Amino acid sequence: MILKLRNYFFAGILVTAPLAITIYFVWIFVNFVDSKVTKFFPDFFFSLPIEVPGSGLLVFITSMILIGWFTASFLGRIIVKFGEKILSRVPVIRGIYTAVKQIFGTVLKKQSDAFRQVVLIEYPRKGSWAMGFLTGSTKGEVQKITKNETVNVFLPTTPNPTSGFLLFIPKRDVRPLKMSVDEGIKMIISAGIITPSKKNKKD
Repeated sequence: MILKLRNYFFAGILVTAPLAITIYFVWIFVNFVDSKVTKFFPDFFFSLPIEVPGSGLLVFITSMILIGWFTASFLGRIIVKFGEKILSRVPVIRGIYTAVKQIFGTVLKKQSDAFRQVVLIEYPRKGSWAMGFLTGSTKGEVQKITKNETVNVFLPTTPNPTSGFLLFIPKRDVRPLKMSVDEGIKMIISAGIITPSKKNKKD
């Protein structure tokens, strides 16, 4: 009887814990966005009889859509080009703006291969393998001084995949995997406890 109760208890934890943790992190994210976004808009945007969680996030998403729609227009493109021309003349701001724009442009560009493929590399020594993400082909000065065709691989840390190392690896030494990026991230965060099921792998 005690054994059955224990099994039921752990079964309940297994069902509720992932859901509760997911809701918790979503709640934190929504509240964080709300607290930041509401500072940049007049009070009448949020003048509701009751406080609605996520109203700031909704206003933020709507604002980004409207800004994107405007910048896609003829007048919007002219204003953006004029603003970028001004920023390009300011020494420090020019470097920051250009770097941030290139990063977002690379990550959000549909045809880009940034973070589109999970790979294996021999690291930190021969015979020891590490999982990383292919972020593109190496270009510029780095590629010129290397003897072979090189690719950029981001090697994340466990369990926090937002930090890691940028490695320049010869393309022939990179082993592409069939798992998706989401599956790779889950495997890294869980320290290998969660592995992609065989049915998700392509033949």
